[in-house]
Amino acid sequence: MLWSLLVTSVRPYWRLLAAVVVFQLAQSVANLYLPALNADLIDNGIATGDVAYIWRIGAVMLVLSFVQIICATVAIYFAAKLAMAVGRDVRARIFHRVGTFSESEVQHFGAPSLITRNTNDVQQVQMLVLMSCTLLVSAPFMAIGGVLMAVQQDVALSSILVVAVPLLLVAVTLVIWRMVPHFRRMQTRIDAINRVLREQLTGIRVVRAFVREDAERARFGQANENVTESALKAGRLMAAMFPIVTLILNLSSVAVLWFGAERVDNGEMQVGALTAFLTYLIQILMAVMMATFMFVMVPRAAVSADRIGEVLDTRTTVTPPIDGVRDIADAGTVEFDDVTFAYPGAEEPVLRHVSFTAGPGTTTAIVGSTGAGKSTLINLIPRLYDATSGTVRVGGVDVRDVDLEALWSQMGLVPQRPYLFSGTVGSNLRYGRRDATEDEIWEALRVSQGDDFVSAMPTGLETPMGQGGTTVSGGQRQRLAIARALVREPKVLIFDDSFSALDTATDARLRGALAEAAADATVIVVAQRVSSIVGADQILVLDDGEVVARGTHAQLLATSETYQEIVSTQLRAEDAS
Repeated sequence: MLWSLLVTSVRPYWRLLAAVVVFQLAQSVANLYLPALNADLIDNGIATGDVAYIWRIGAVMLVLSFVQIICATVAIYFAAKLAMAVGRDVRARIFHRVGTFSESEVQHFGAPSLITRNTNDVQQVQMLVLMSCTLLVSAPFMAIGGVLMAVQQDVALSSILVVAVPLLLVAVTLVIWRMVPHFRRMQTRIDAINRVLREQLTGIRVVRAFVREDAERARFGQANENVTESALKAGRLMAAMFPIVTLILNLSSVAVLWFGAERVDNGEMQVGALTAFLTYLIQILMAVMMATFMFVMVPRAAVSADRIGEVLDTRTTVTPPIDGVRDIADAGTVEFDDVTFAYPGAEEPVLRHVSFTAGPGTTTAIVGSTGAGKSTLINLIPRLYDATSGTVRVGGVDVRDVDLEALWSQMGLVPQRPYLFSGTVGSNLRYGRRDATEDEIWEALRVSQGDDFVSAMPTGLETPMGQGGTTVSGGQRQRLAIARALVREPKVLIFDDSFSALDTATDARLRGALAEAAADATVIVVAQRVSSIVGADQILVLDDGEVVARGTHAQLLATSETYQEIVSTQLRAEDAS
């Protein structure tokens, strides 16, 4: 997966890669030529006392050094540009892929894991690209060129390379082989620490309310220790690599000086050639070390690439139709025809054989105990999930045959947990419709009973909004979410237990205003509070995923024991009647 991801990501920037290779090759050639010039300077300049020759060769070496510096700097610049572009593109690909996921895929990966894959995992791949361009590209040039230049200096002494290089490769390979499982485990544990931290930040009020700081601190400490343990094990192995490389490098240098000194003494080799050979040996082994250092990064990057590939290769179960229907004549009509739904991998379906029709100008309420499948049912309407069997229709058209953008444009959804984005109050309300005028926004706030607290804010619609809507109360957040849906002027309004945080008086005023403002829309309400649905045109009573009763409030009170039980837990007998 790593190779496939790198090829796909680097291909658009082949010109940058080509520039990196050219400049790395140029600086490697200059670097390899310097020891040969140095040997020439020693043997033909210093040994003979020719000062003019020393100045001439020295000037050439100085120019080559300057060229090497310039080429290396330019190569690193292009390498950094290439790596940053690859990281940007991979993050964008992950983001857009996740944007196509249904609720099923998001829940499968989990938000903490998706965050890690789009940040830490991408960073590992990006770092591999950068280090490959700066180290791995030059390492083969230096190693192969160094061997050729060393052989040119002295063939017999080059036999040391036959022992040193394979020994170094075997030692490093064994260390890397031990490191791979630790890197894989570490990425998984980073997911866990992200999950714990995200839960604690989201639920900070609950933690403080129940005085659970010590327990949460211990939970985070355990997750932190797990990451530290894996990082230390991988780090110790990585740390062991450099002493091994240094040991082999020093032993090889000793061997060169030992045998080289004997050859110089016998007149078989000049001092300058020995100096150059020693320099080439160091360059060869350093090139091998740089390459092996790269291979230290490869296992972790490979693990990260596999995790990124899992996201990029995952196809949503809610596939958009080819040439989907864009014009829905009667978009306000919602129909369930013998719908059954089961979550992937679940043993039992959540919904069984659900059938009903909701038309424009009517309100359909859905009630039932916790876990009865109410939220799942309404999630099938905008195709957050697809029905396992049966058909969900909007305007008489199967939702699976409707273009997703066209389907969603007809709907206003207020989820069970209303979410607001960072920005301003106005930008959050225009999230429903960008071209909404200020008058339309204030009208939506009036209907949702949010105009009073928004007008009391210091800058009104321009008041900054914290991420998630944390700067307002739960009831205010719900009213703003309702206003956002109303600004959209949808044909179908869906409320998933959206009145639970409102007091009874505000709830009553909102329902009264909503009945007038959404008189032509199809309203579908999931509610826990019976007082919120007493005026509904039809009420569906769900029990264990099945519609066990339907009718008006008065009809269900007379015929449905399940509905009577729900009512009796909330209302006094005289209010229920």
